[in-house]
Amino acid sequence: MIGRITGILIEKNPPSITVDVHGLGYEVDVPMSTFYNLPATSEKVSLHTHLIVREDGHYLYGFASPDERAAFRQLLKISGVGARTALAVLSGMSVAELAQAVTLQEAGRLTKVPGIGKKTAERLLLELRDRLPKVLAGGGSKVGSGDTANDTLADVMNALLALGYNEREALSAMKGLAQDVSVSDGIRAALKLLSKSQ
Repeated sequence: MIGRITGILIEKNPPSITVDVHGLGYEVDVPMSTFYNLPATSEKVSLHTHLIVREDGHYLYGFASPDERAAFRQLLKISGVGARTALAVLSGMSVAELAQAVTLQEAGRLTKVPGIGKKTAERLLLELRDRLPKVLAGGGSKVGSGDTANDTLADVMNALLALGYNEREALSAMKGLAQDVSVSDGIRAALKLLSKSQ
């Protein structure tokens, strides 16, 4: 498995790029979120990668962060979702936005991604609900770019579930939380909302 490549970026043809690693040119497909943050050609680039081996060839996918790659791998585990669809999802929204949509079960945010219909969006939300927050929270890599907000939401959600609230109640209470809320403040605010609704 090729897990990471570092070399000179020699070609950019979205969604594909070519990276020269000691004279070998690796063709790598990347989501647009990664593509927009690439350096100029002839500059050094380092990507976390995922290799897919099929009968018709070997395909290498590159990501700016470990969380982006982790989300891609979770998307691939869903029946009917291939690499092209997974790349489209990560091109249409950041990992933090995807995780928030999953946490709050907001299908509308996913249907804005080209090629994702209502049924596919609902299936993605259902299957990623238990997987994605755990993968990102336990990945051991804290990437800047707002992913900490997603970790906070997951922690608040877990705390509310541990306190005996069901998922519907927890999601309802979390909708009013600010993006930059801390875990303790988020739990306190959610509990206040839940006590009012009872």
